[in-house]
Formats: sequence, C-alpha cells, structure tokens
Amino acid sequence: MEPTNEQGKKRLNTKKLTTLGMLAALAIVLVALVHFPLLPAAPFLEYDPADIPIFLGTFLFGPAAGLALTAVVSLIQGLTVSAGSGPIGILMHFLATGTFVLLAGWLYHHKPSRKRAILALTVGILSMTAVMCVCNLIFTPLFLGSSLSEVAAMLVPVIAPFNLLKAAINSLITYLVYKPISRLIHTRLNIR
Repeated sequence: MEPTNEQGKKRLNTKKLTTLGMLAALAIVLVALVHFPLLPAAPFLEYDPADIPIFLGTFLFGPAAGLALTAVVSLIQGLTVSAGSGPIGILMHFLATGTFVLLAGWLYHHKPSRKRAILALTVGILSMTAVMCVCNLIFTPLFLGSSLSEVAAMLVPVIAPFNLLKAAINSLITYLVYKPISRLIHTRLNIR
C-alpha cells in the first residue's frame, strides 16, 4: 500500500526535524570540544566551529530553518557549555548568527548555485561581523563593566578582525562540506 501524500509530508517533516536536531547536537558538541584563541592580542576571544552545522542547516532547509536552529543552539549553548556569558551571550549569538542565516539563506535559496553560495557566505560574513561590532558596543560594557570608549578602541584591532576570521573559517568549511553532506541527506534520507 502506497503512503498517502499527507503521510509522505509527515515523514518528510520528521526527517527534516531529525536532521535539524542532529545538526543542533553537533553544534553543541563542536563548541564544547573545539575552542581556541585566534588572535594573540585577544586570547579571551575564542574560535569555535559551532556555526558550521547551523550554516549547513540553513543551506539545506532555508533561512527559517536556519533561524530556528540558531535559536535552539544559542539557548542550549548559552545554558551549558557557554553558561558564563549568560543571557547576553545567548542574545549576541542569536543576533549575529541569525543575521548571517537570514541573509545568506535567502540569497542562496533565492537562486542556488556555487556562485550564489559564495555570494551568500560573503554577505553572511560581513553582516555577522557588523552585527558583532554593534553588539559589542552595546552589550560588552554591560557584561564586563568596561567603558564604551574601551570597547570602541578594540573594534578595529580586535573585534572586527576576530569576527571576520571566525565567520570566514566557518563559511569556508561550510562551502567545502556542503555538497557531500547535501547529497547524503537528499539521497539517503530522501529529502527533497
């Protein structure tokens, strides 16, 4: 007996949710296991690859799924492995990665191609960096008790380069692994 169209949709949604759940879990594991300073001038700013599964989920299922994944990962990460950053860390991660996935996801899904993926990732890198600069100006004085002028003095030599580098590394890895992962998910799980 053939499954009805409604049964097929339910299976598809279940597969997508399961895949997104696995990507969220992978993001949390990655941030727990891989984190290290990128810039000697700012050892307190650590690289982590947690955004890679979020970017992959965005490219696979679109910006809405990417934003939902960002919300879940930001919350879980902020309550567990990155609990020291508290609600401000959760909010900053959601705003920066959320901006990335909305813009990059929309650009890529509007017209998927390799060139479009590069454009989407580049726009995502730049937007994420800009949002993190603004977030640092607003939230870092509240979180660390430093002055606005101290944070502003760190924007060009530390905050912007760190966020550009982190987003670029995660985007490059996403670009390199997306096609094989996409093929695996689309063929093995029969997600279209």
